[in-house]
Amino acid sequence: MTGTPPDAEPADARISASDGRSYWQSISADVNGMLGGYSHISHTDLEGSRAFLAKLGIGTKTGLRTVSRALEGGAGIGRITQGLLLDVAEEMDVVEPIAKFTASLSAHPGVASVSNIGLEEWQPEPDVVYDLVWNQWCLGHLTDGQLVAYLRRCKAALRPGGEAFIVVKENLSTSGRDLFDDVDSSVTRCVAWFGEASFFPFFLFFSGGREREKLTPACEHTVQDR
Repeated sequence: MTGTPPDAEPADARISASDGRSYWQSISADVNGMLGGYSHISHTDLEGSRAFLAKLGIGTKTGLRTVSRALEGGAGIGRITQGLLLDVAEEMDVVEPIAKFTASLSAHPGVASVSNIGLEEWQPEPDVVYDLVWNQWCLGHLTDGQLVAYLRRCKAALRPGGEAFIVVKENLSTSGRDLFDDVDSSVTRCVAWFGEASFFPFFLFFSGGREREKLTPACEHTVQDR
């Protein structure tokens, strides 16, 4: 993973969708593949995300609410859809470009649709609204422009007149600049990028810890419809 000197082209200009998809096509369709060999962090990750949703009032415990419909972008094999989101959502839509990852998801109870396209291509259905949109460890495959456009489409698809959220859970660069990874053709953005992306108001939550010492600190952002 390399940083971008001030006089060089932006890190996201080096992103190649075809290179990224070629990488993921070579990865096994299991939890270990999704987490780069760190399958043992899955439980901790899911429990941390469950606790985060509870802060937004979403969950299955007393005093929390479930939601009607949710979307997971860049879902992979559906680790988060099956391990978390279907517990709190009556129906799920899944977007994932690698078809082999979602081969069994469409038959899973509660999964309403599976779209095997990139997030940069996804368009919300005009008659579908979401109470929750979850994005985790996938947005680095989008250029800055694609990411802004995608999040705007997500916001347009939120259920009006209520508490609906977009959640972004991504690793962050601590070097002060975006970092390009030529292994999977993705970018790890610095926190300043999210702070400067003022195209809609952010409700921010920083996880404040590392899932594992060698992992980049994770950050969760939510965008609340206002």
